[in-house]
Amino acid sequence: MPEQFSRTELLFGKEAVRRIQRARVAVFGIGGVGSYTLEALVRSGVGTIDIIDNDKICLSNLNRQLIATHKTLGQYKVDAAEQRMKEINPDVVVYKYYTFYLPETAGQFDFTKYDYVVDAIDTISGKIALVLQAKEAGIPIISSMGAGNKADPAAFQVADIYQTSVCPLAKVMRRELKKRGVEKLKVVYSKEPALTPAEDGEADYGDDADRSREEGKRQIRRRQIPGSNAFVPSVAGLIMAGEVIKDLAGIGAPALL
Repeated sequence: MPEQFSRTELLFGKEAVRRIQRARVAVFGIGGVGSYTLEALVRSGVGTIDIIDNDKICLSNLNRQLIATHKTLGQYKVDAAEQRMKEINPDVVVYKYYTFYLPETAGQFDFTKYDYVVDAIDTISGKIALVLQAKEAGIPIISSMGAGNKADPAAFQVADIYQTSVCPLAKVMRRELKKRGVEKLKVVYSKEPALTPAEDGEADYGDDADRSREEGKRQIRRRQIPGSNAFVPSVAGLIMAGEVIKDLAGIGAPALL
């Protein structure tokens, strides 16, 4: 066992660490939430990780995204993430996709290759498609609900989607997944009521622009940009990673898969 993961082995045991190292996890979206999920997965020794994101790092990412520094400005997020991953664990196998996941791009991915899927994207159509594709392949998935306009990192909970409340995104997901016959979904969500962001006409929309479909074509439309900070999305991301690692290692409470 490499010395690098000896402390993890002391906590979970050798066989658990082996299972983690043999696992392949796909992380869809490596922004405020996903970048911290990715960090913890790499540091936990996950052997193969697919990273999916088509955005470049911009100034507005610096307040909350782990891979965002002045040095990485302008780089594709997957490129900056891969470099950081290799610096942490040179043996990690990385598959990069310069792709914005939507129902139209879902065909690029074979979910049967994965042991776990992390949904850290923003668009509802994409999140629903991820869940359906994972369920069809029989692969466990964990999904992040809304982390924008929040200020209390202690308000996050892990639950089945049908046990959530308060979160507007979770409400929409409950309705849409029920229509599609999805019986359960493990999510990380917050019961904190959303704060109202200040109006700022000079905001840098960057990767926060919302993608939607209209008449069969992908379009980008302006919307009110959520406020965020360094300590809320990061906590959501670390909670997600913790659930993935515990499920892969077979430790803790039974997974809500």
